[in-house]
Amino acid sequence: MESPSAPAHRGLVPWQGLLLAASLLTFWSLPTTAQLTIESVPPNAAEGKDVLLRVHNLPGNLGGYYWYKGEKVDNSHKIVSYVIDTQKITLGPAYSGRETIYPNGSLLFQNITLKDTGYYTLQAIDKDFQSKQVTGQLRVYLELSKPNITSNKSLPEEHKDPVVLTCEPQTQDTTYLWLISSQSLPVSARLQLSKDNRTLTLLPVTRNDTGPYECETRNPVSAGRSDPFTLNVVYGPDAPTISPSDSHYLRGTNLNLSCQAASNPPAQYSWLINGSSQHPTQELFIPNITAHDSGSYTCLAHNSVTGLNRTTVKTITVSEPVGKPSIRASNATVTEHKDAVVLTCLTNDRGISIRWLFENQNLLLTDRMKLSQGNSTLTIDPVRREDAGGYQCEVFNPVSSSISEPLRLDVQSEQNDMGYSVGTIVGSVIGVLVMVALGASLGYFLYLRRMRRASDSHGLREHPPPAATTGQGPSGTSAFPELLKPNTEVYGQIIPRADMAS
Repeated sequence: MESPSAPAHRGLVPWQGLLLAASLLTFWSLPTTAQLTIESVPPNAAEGKDVLLRVHNLPGNLGGYYWYKGEKVDNSHKIVSYVIDTQKITLGPAYSGRETIYPNGSLLFQNITLKDTGYYTLQAIDKDFQSKQVTGQLRVYLELSKPNITSNKSLPEEHKDPVVLTCEPQTQDTTYLWLISSQSLPVSARLQLSKDNRTLTLLPVTRNDTGPYECETRNPVSAGRSDPFTLNVVYGPDAPTISPSDSHYLRGTNLNLSCQAASNPPAQYSWLINGSSQHPTQELFIPNITAHDSGSYTCLAHNSVTGLNRTTVKTITVSEPVGKPSIRASNATVTEHKDAVVLTCLTNDRGISIRWLFENQNLLLTDRMKLSQGNSTLTIDPVRREDAGGYQCEVFNPVSSSISEPLRLDVQSEQNDMGYSVGTIVGSVIGVLVMVALGASLGYFLYLRRMRRASDSHGLREHPPPAATTGQGPSGTSAFPELLKPNTEVYGQIIPRADMAS
């Protein structure tokens, strides 16, 4: 079968021009279920691989096939033709030597290239010289190589330089993706992506932008990821820190100071002591310090790339150890509710602080206690019994402390003018009252007894008793002489009452 001599989109064959109307009618009225189609296998091909343009739903009674490069039937773009009965294959001007046509109309591309990307048209002609044509697409993509990242600056300076990172190489039909520390890019006004995402700009760069950065490239047939890329951001120095934080030292100890400042590249350090330059070093060591080593210590940090300098000053005070204090009392023995006492902490040290202790515990001040400025004296006015006990004072400076021996305060109970205590006086008064009560009870008893005797004497005057005989009583007299010689005064007082009683 010879190749067509006219464009296939017109459906015209040289020896069958009279069937033009019939072929066009057949072409445009194919049933949906029998529609001729082309499938690319695989749909997206990697360069260098093989791709098959597979034909589906071929009509029956076919005579042959024609393949063209492009979207129309054009003999100048014919690749190959195939006559089914004779199995004759005819190569066209667009044949590259890598195409193979199969009896079922499918076309195989071997070792495909990017130039093979595009549309391909199949023209199928039956034995009645009716033609059908269909167009398919071949997509070829480059097998992506491993990308890499480049930067516009090798040593960008913090807060000064913008940095542009580029994902290389630039490849057509490729998607670019950026990662920071294996995470997606954060939302930031300082991070800007180009339209195709191939470049990442940092405006401006900071020390926190070191990364690492990675870029990914993707297309339908492959993907690649770069090695991590770390930015070397120059910054600092920040204000240096002097350690340890202590500012007070005891005489005779060693002074060891270290200086540290955030900086890239690492800072260079030097010291000034009271304005005097010292040997450049990061650590300063002075053994067996004295009061002459007190003063200002300045650390200077320098960045050789940024040219910046930062300093920090620390004041060091060297102190003597404090001596043991003592307590002086205005009166060690005092009377409660009456006396006041003033305790004074005695020390020869200067620049110290003082605190008071009571029974080995921090003294809790009451409204009766008052401390002088500097706490050197403690006044208790008035004292109470609960104030009795041991008092101590502690003197201290930032590097040492010392506590006095206890001073014991004796608080006595309040006494009356005779030297007796209130309890003694109260006891005496109660005793007197008891004696008075007992005396009154005894007097009343004697009074009642006399009353009875007086009543008995009155009866004897009316009925005289018989004369007493010798031997009565211890002396031969009556045992009741008052009855023999009645007291008329008593009777005079009693008779009327007896009369009243009768």
